[in-house]
Amino acid sequence: MPHNFASDSSAEDRRNRSVVEKGGATPHQSLIDELEASISQRNIGSRAEILRQITDLFVAGSGHFDDEQMALFDDVMNRLVNEIDQSARVTFGETLAAVEKSPPKVTRTLALDDSIDVAGPVLRESASLDDETLIVGAKTKGQDHLLAISQRAQLSENVTDVLVERGNKKVVISTAANAGARFSDFGYSRLVTRSENDSELALLVWARPEIPREYLLTLFETASETVRQKFETADRGKADLVREMIKQAADQIQTQLRDHTSKFAEARAYVEQLHKDGKLDEAQVCKFAELRKFDETAAALSLLTDLPIGAIERAMVHDPGDQILVLAKSIDLSWKTTRAILMLDSGVNAAEYVDRYKKLRLETARSAIQFYRLRERATKTPPR
Repeated sequence: MPHNFASDSSAEDRRNRSVVEKGGATPHQSLIDELEASISQRNIGSRAEILRQITDLFVAGSGHFDDEQMALFDDVMNRLVNEIDQSARVTFGETLAAVEKSPPKVTRTLALDDSIDVAGPVLRESASLDDETLIVGAKTKGQDHLLAISQRAQLSENVTDVLVERGNKKVVISTAANAGARFSDFGYSRLVTRSENDSELALLVWARPEIPREYLLTLFETASETVRQKFETADRGKADLVREMIKQAADQIQTQLRDHTSKFAEARAYVEQLHKDGKLDEAQVCKFAELRKFDETAAALSLLTDLPIGAIERAMVHDPGDQILVLAKSIDLSWKTTRAILMLDSGVNAAEYVDRYKKLRLETARSAIQFYRLRERATKTPPR
């Protein structure tokens, strides 16, 4: 049934008069009167022209309308926007998207239009859209709509939660690259997960200055070596911080395992007693290594090099090779003993290290060990 403005309540009449009186636009009152006629005639061109004129009137007075006047424009525009063709809606949407404060109902209608040509400008630019509308669009519309939302100047955590969960690669890349986007713990978790097989996304997430450290750590640990190198190129300071976090986490895990393992406690006590009795010599270290007694070997190297057990275990587990050479050479262990220690890791080919061992000078190794000691003391307390 056609909407008859003439038969509306007296309150509606007062609202219409208010637009004329407050806006000082008496000639434009006829636009409202023509609305019913244009819809009744089903004349699409006429409706589009009426909407254009009403929009011009609104834009001209934008920022000066009170709530009652804004509601009147909203009612009229929202009624008319559904009665015009797509090309007219596109033009209308582009106009309203640029208005700082546009009528909320019609703006929502445009933002949730199935056509991205209509919805796109509003989703990208309109400052009048609320999070509820953006979330509805992100949950129910296609990827083009999500991409437009991701390009807004500001995005709240509730909106980005939906974008990083439901969006395709292009949407997630755009969201991660948006400096005005904010992310919840869920959002960061999803970004890191989706970065595992996407180096472009991983670099964008890495570059975000506000990303919490725990997500940086996960991002770094799950990245390939190639991607890690790109992380370091992008921000070496951040990469160094993460590496230190990894080292500290490994130390904590090792400490917990040692403290709760009676086998290690017994091994350490035995080795400490040998050291106290003056019997912890190279022959004993070699024997431990050849018998594949990891705990005893680590404890012995810790005592003989005066380095924390965590540092020795890291060298033996995570970086067997050059660090073992330095440790062994610094206490003047022979190649036979050094080789036995290297062979504790079944993945190491000791033959690859013999030439390096021979070329490494005792003074150089001892200088390196002194540096290791200073570094361990400096990083004993985890950064906050």
